[in-house]
Amino acid sequence: MKILLTAINAKYIHSNPALYSLRAYAGEMLGREIRIAEYTINHRREDILADLYRHSPDMIAISCYIWNWDMVSLLLPEIPKILPNAQIWLGGPEVTYDAEKILTKFPMVTGIMIGEGEETFKELADGIKPLRDIKGIVYRQGGIVRTDERELTDLSKLPFLYHNLEQFENRIIYYESSRGCPYRCSYCLSSIDKKVRLRSLDIVKQELQFFLDHRVKQVKFVDRTFNCNHEHAMGIWQYLLGHDNGVTNFHFEIEADIISEEELQLLSQMRPGLMQMEIGVQTANPDTLREIRRSTNMDRLRYVVERIRQGHNIHVHLDLIAGLPYEDYESFRYSFNAVYAMKPEQLQLGFLKVLKGAYMHEMASAYEIQYLNTPPYEVLSTKWLPYDKVLLLKEVEEMVETYYNSSQFDHTMRLLEQVFPDAFSLYLSLAQFYREKGYFTQMPARSYRYQVLFEFGMTTSLSGTEALWREVLTYDLYLRENVKSRPDFTPQMNEEEKEWYKKRVRAFYEKEEAERTCLADYAAYDSRQMSKMTHMESYRYPVWQEGITPQTGALENAAAVLFDYQIRDPLTYEARTIVLHDFMKEM
Repeated sequence: MKILLTAINAKYIHSNPALYSLRAYAGEMLGREIRIAEYTINHRREDILADLYRHSPDMIAISCYIWNWDMVSLLLPEIPKILPNAQIWLGGPEVTYDAEKILTKFPMVTGIMIGEGEETFKELADGIKPLRDIKGIVYRQGGIVRTDERELTDLSKLPFLYHNLEQFENRIIYYESSRGCPYRCSYCLSSIDKKVRLRSLDIVKQELQFFLDHRVKQVKFVDRTFNCNHEHAMGIWQYLLGHDNGVTNFHFEIEADIISEEELQLLSQMRPGLMQMEIGVQTANPDTLREIRRSTNMDRLRYVVERIRQGHNIHVHLDLIAGLPYEDYESFRYSFNAVYAMKPEQLQLGFLKVLKGAYMHEMASAYEIQYLNTPPYEVLSTKWLPYDKVLLLKEVEEMVETYYNSSQFDHTMRLLEQVFPDAFSLYLSLAQFYREKGYFTQMPARSYRYQVLFEFGMTTSLSGTEALWREVLTYDLYLRENVKSRPDFTPQMNEEEKEWYKKRVRAFYEKEEAERTCLADYAAYDSRQMSKMTHMESYRYPVWQEGITPQTGALENAAAVLFDYQIRDPLTYEARTIVLHDFMKEM
């Protein structure tokens, strides 16, 4: 029997680890080749159907999630038209919790795998057992039949998924060292599986070494709460510290307020860029935390995030969810400001998804939650948060993504923060500016967003410090991009000043070619080449300093900043800078 495991991912860089686990387990046990076909939601339906046909499988097993269910639903009625004899099996969280309804709606589907699928899929692929004896399935036999629940998997018995890395080139590697979650968060499907199971630490270390030896760019742990077991987390982190290859980055989802001092001390020793931490804060409202069954200690969380940030070696990603019970607009503003004040590298403002199987789904009526009937089942309004406020928060989310999470405007946004009562007010005002200018429908190109931000700043009290405002924006621009065409917002010189400045810059690079004082890493390049590979910009204000304010005065003598793009900050991607204080003294 020819079997095809099928995934439709959200993006090309994603892969579906569930399919690879099913194939590895069943293939190893049965000694049979099982193929995988991965697509994205951006593929045309006709192209996916054509490729499925070319595989000519006897059995198609499709992995179903909220991001691909719309596409899968469109494909299902068409598959029997081109592959009339193929069995169609579904699995994944999108079909696990109402399997009978889905089989009724899609009569062409043979059956659905419920929950963890490795052993279930192996038995289906083997084809020896009758369906009634295979645990963990809902199938069609006269009527619709549900078999007994499948026991949970021993993770240490699962084979490694990534012996062949060629098919994962330029894609994220997902890795699983545990399953289950000890917490009961009402919006999350992981709360259903409360029993945490760990993969043997010895096995994990061997597999991590494989990634390190092959210098994989990023490995993303999919463990729901990676640090829920102290010994397991410490064992992995100690191994990565001792075997760091200087290249690979590891991503973890953690519960910050349970991190110990021992763990914090270990994390402080990591190479900058070795790790990134995603921390689900979700809300700072104590009533909301209690209602969604989270017991977060906010003081401890703030302390842990600050300790991690102090090392400037770990990328911190904090999550918020809008639309939770008891969280109204003003409460969310408070939560936003509380999380923003922790200064993460990324602040993810998400919106509640009312997922089938989660407790939140059961409580939707009591909370008066209106949400989309189709994936991603996202909140439209609640008893506490009307739809018009949800729309405002959507716009704030887009501004945070554009101007905060991009890390392109760090110094500029810190200056802007000081002329608003709080961070939320800043992003709300920026969203209003975008709306009035029509930028939400015609989103400005990435390079033009600096100009848009300049225009926005001129509508605030920063208009009285225009020269400073221009220089801070220009500093942020050149920290990341060696642009050769100067945008309109950058400070300008008259012709005489330009000529003098060009001579000074030319003289600097000629001297640098002879002495290599600032650019020792450019030994293979002459002065002309160095001037093209780096950038030099003059400043009348100390924009490179921490804590610059709208009241910051001009320098007694203008300085220059040399931007070195060969060396970048591993967390912010900012170019290395050298301030030349006396460079402009004669001007």
